[in-house]
Amino acid sequence: MTEIKKFNGVKVFSATMAQEREQLGEKVTAWIRKHPQNEIVDTIVTQSSDEAFHCIAITVFYNEPL
Repeated sequence: MTEIKKFNGVKVFSATMAQEREQLGEKVTAWIRKHPQNEIVDTIVTQSSDEAFHCIAITVFYNEPL
């Protein structure tokens, strides 16, 4: 049986410009370091594009102590 991980917060990081996409991982890491009390329970990376733009999104699901 798959364990269900509970969360009470979601943070979405996204970028469409090439330089922003290259720095997205550093932005996520910096946010995690600034919020050490949060337990990261899952992440999803999504990529979408059309003829002109490419978008990357990193969605972080976390459990913040109440």
